[in-house]
Amino acid sequence: MADKQRIISFFDQYAEKRDYWKQRNWYYHATIESLLRFYVFPEASVLDVGCGTGDLLQSLMPRRGVGLDVSQRMVDAARKKYSHHTWHTGDIEHFSENEKFDFIIASDTAGFLDDIESMFQSFSRVSHQYTRVIVTYYNYLWEPLLRFAEVLGLKARLPIQNWVSSADIENMLNLAGFEVIKSGRKMIMPVYIPFVSWFFNAIVSNLPVIWRLGLIQYVIARPQPVKKNEYSVSVVIPARNEKGNIERVVQEVPRIGTHTELIFVEGHSTDGTREEIKRVAEKYGSARSIKWAIQEGVGKGDAVRKGFAMANGEVLMILDADLTVRPQDLPKFYEVIASGKGEFINGSRLVYQLEKESMRFFNVIGNKFFSMIFTWLLGQRIKDTLCGTKVLFRKDYEHIAASRSYFGDFDPFGDFDLLFGASKLGLKIVEVPVRYQARTYGTTNIQRWRHGLLLLKMVMFAIRKLKFI
Repeated sequence: MADKQRIISFFDQYAEKRDYWKQRNWYYHATIESLLRFYVFPEASVLDVGCGTGDLLQSLMPRRGVGLDVSQRMVDAARKKYSHHTWHTGDIEHFSENEKFDFIIASDTAGFLDDIESMFQSFSRVSHQYTRVIVTYYNYLWEPLLRFAEVLGLKARLPIQNWVSSADIENMLNLAGFEVIKSGRKMIMPVYIPFVSWFFNAIVSNLPVIWRLGLIQYVIARPQPVKKNEYSVSVVIPARNEKGNIERVVQEVPRIGTHTELIFVEGHSTDGTREEIKRVAEKYGSARSIKWAIQEGVGKGDAVRKGFAMANGEVLMILDADLTVRPQDLPKFYEVIASGKGEFINGSRLVYQLEKESMRFFNVIGNKFFSMIFTWLLGQRIKDTLCGTKVLFRKDYEHIAASRSYFGDFDPFGDFDLLFGASKLGLKIVEVPVRYQARTYGTTNIQRWRHGLLLLKMVMFAIRKLKFI
């Protein structure tokens, strides 16, 4: 308790100087704000634990913002600047608000606490099933340099903080009932020099080994799932020149969840696929819930977006009409998302032996290359980026669609649009192994070399949008 009172006393005295030192070290604080704005979607409800004078919470533009700090003077300053938010004095362990938040932020707070785990355990009281906890803290490797900067008067003198590593934070979150989704480090040059700072912090700091030197460490976590729920399901089937597979889709897609609807999106076929969809919809309409539409644009990505817009199910699934992924595997995807083990479920064709001619040698090599690149890009393990079968909640897709302007309409396939959006949203990405079969009808719409070059362009685009932030 003595240590806690010492910290409170320090920050009460420091409150009037807080904005001065934030202005002096604006580049560091602007980087923190930019990082959190990337992951916190607009109009969310946000609880900022250790809110200081409120600038970080304000920068996130929440629909409902609540700040909490042990220093009364810090809270008074925050309330004076941003009266439209709600401010409380105290610690999270004694926070009495009966409210659940979309995001809980603890930025540069853990280092001053005498019981970090208790703070994380208290987060459970203000979390719902889909809450994201984002913790930032400084890399202790920088302690000597930071102390030297204090001696030189380049930064405020602060109390000595806990020696907290990434592994410590992740372990304590796990003990408190939270599952870490992703973690990372940023900033190896905390002083702003035009172009030079950008080069070192956006490019050099992302290089192997060097990334470990990042000053800013962050962790994103979610509550660990506790029970399985049941959901309605919409299966979207993009179909271009797949006439011979349409009836098989209806016959082989099992009934999943509380209700299953099938949505065919026809892509200007030349083999009679459209007419076949009409025939099959009429034939099976009394036994299955079937919708269909003709896409206005071109490409699978456009077809998927059309189908998702028509969907009524709580869970959205994509099944390619070529049936190289078996419809019988879809319940596996449903079990993972319904149990809460994952929130974005991606198929992986690269676990089991491939059927003869189901995937060419260079396609396999290309998939493995993109697997390594995207694991690095997204901060979560991705073995097969190009498997067409993907599953997510409709509510999460709506958030992805709402923030699509950040990435733009760049992806004709639709796979990366969803993967990048899921990563930005902080969703738990889980892969389900599937057996990849050879086609029994028609030919692939993928042009290996031309589309391979397009994928490389998208990788460069993603590096700029996901790493250079």
